[in-house]
Amino acid sequence: MRLFDGDQFMPNDTPLHFVTLLGSLRKASFNAAVARALPELAPEGVSITPLGSIGDFPHYNADVQDTGFPAPVLAMAEQIRAADGVIIVTPEYNYSIPGVLKNAIDWLSRVAPQPFSGKPVAIQTASPGMIGGARAQYNLRQNMVFLDAFVLNRPEVMIGMVAGKVDPETLKLIDEPTCKFIAGQIAALVTLTRKLKS
Repeated sequence: MRLFDGDQFMPNDTPLHFVTLLGSLRKASFNAAVARALPELAPEGVSITPLGSIGDFPHYNADVQDTGFPAPVLAMAEQIRAADGVIIVTPEYNYSIPGVLKNAIDWLSRVAPQPFSGKPVAIQTASPGMIGGARAQYNLRQNMVFLDAFVLNRPEVMIGMVAGKVDPETLKLIDEPTCKFIAGQIAALVTLTRKLKS
């Protein structure tokens, strides 16, 4: 089956693989619960797997870079480069993204060829507060502009009051409307990815 888009045909039966970049290190992270739910919410023919922990990256230092990129940085860069798209799931810290995520972006931005360049990216945030990490999303979008990524504009996944949507025992995302909305964003990322590949 093929989808018609203007003057171009886009195959929609080619398998796609997305990777998730998690911006939290906390063991009981709500955002980690969201990230773990993604594979089950993906449409048929789409696989989603997690990247390694950004906690394995040292603090960015040009002197360290001059001696060679750390192995975890190079490994993650290669995984991103090989993937069809990236889903970034992160909390909001002080109106912005966590320092550990910014550190990872600083490292990855210096790897050549740039792994995010031309890559479809979706952003998801979750917060115990009402607005669900909106300010972190807009800050992260600025970073993605520099990396020349294609960030999905809509739908925006900002999960507010997330503590009531995750099972405290299993740390599993259990809120059905939230899961359906996330599934809709993944479907939109699939559409964007296929358009970029056509």
